[in-house]
Amino acid sequence: MDIRQLRYFVGVVEAGSFTKAAATLNVAQSALSLHVRQLEEGFGTQLLVRDRTGVRVTASGDKLLERARVILKEIQLTEAELTNSVAAPSGEVTIGIPSGAARVLSGPLIESVRSELPRISLKMIEGMTGLLEEWMAAGRFNLAILYRTAESVGQMTVLGREEFCLVVPAGKPPFEDSIPLADLHAFPLAVPMRNNNVRRSVADVVAQHGCVLDVRFEVDSLSTIINMVMEGKAYSILTPSAIQKEASQGQVRTVKIIDPVITRSVVLAVNPKDDRSPAVSAVRKLIPKVVKILIESKHWSATAPDRP
Repeated sequence: MDIRQLRYFVGVVEAGSFTKAAATLNVAQSALSLHVRQLEEGFGTQLLVRDRTGVRVTASGDKLLERARVILKEIQLTEAELTNSVAAPSGEVTIGIPSGAARVLSGPLIESVRSELPRISLKMIEGMTGLLEEWMAAGRFNLAILYRTAESVGQMTVLGREEFCLVVPAGKPPFEDSIPLADLHAFPLAVPMRNNNVRRSVADVVAQHGCVLDVRFEVDSLSTIINMVMEGKAYSILTPSAIQKEASQGQVRTVKIIDPVITRSVVLAVNPKDDRSPAVSAVRKLIPKVVKILIESKHWSATAPDRP
């Protein structure tokens, strides 16, 4: 067994097939198959089950996958410590970012990393919050933008606070600037799935005030939810950042939810194993600066966190 074999094995599992892994790793498919087969022969057990849809790990493969990720991460950190300097950090940094926040943060963050940290390669994974939470817990990211209630922030860095609003199809009621929480029951909603942090943040407040919501559609795709609202098929409850583009173009409208206002914190989480990485540390320090500029310039409809 060597490090290259571990990298190839993890790459095949994460890609889901030898064909996709070959393209991602820029390695011939036959070479990948050979290295995985050598691993299996060395361990004397089958690691992957191959079928027409791709590959899946066996029980033994799952154990190796867990250990291999730890080993590769330690090697990456060691290389960073020996070759990086704080003044000019280099390497790859992977960050998970929710679809809503990505719509306002991705572009400016990429540009800032490119100009201020030119030796760092930023790998950005966008998705719905439920999946990002799971992947962050599994150690798939160095950093992650997550959503939290004020009570569950813990030691994470608060980047800003957002208020939820009712997202309304253009030309449809309500036409007021605000709506009480108790009146939301009148609108058919398309909302994220139940395991989504956005959904939980709203549901907790609704339950505490004895209100009900008319949830017609549960959709784990932000773009699909927005399209449904634009087409007049449903309403939704989101934050302004998620629909900032469509609202500015008059394709949807936002109505502030009051009595009470529903808020959430946008936080930055770091993988504890990456605290020693100069590259991760540099991006970690840069993100709050980028967010602060976006909030102050009104490009992100959020409130800056209270500073001591």
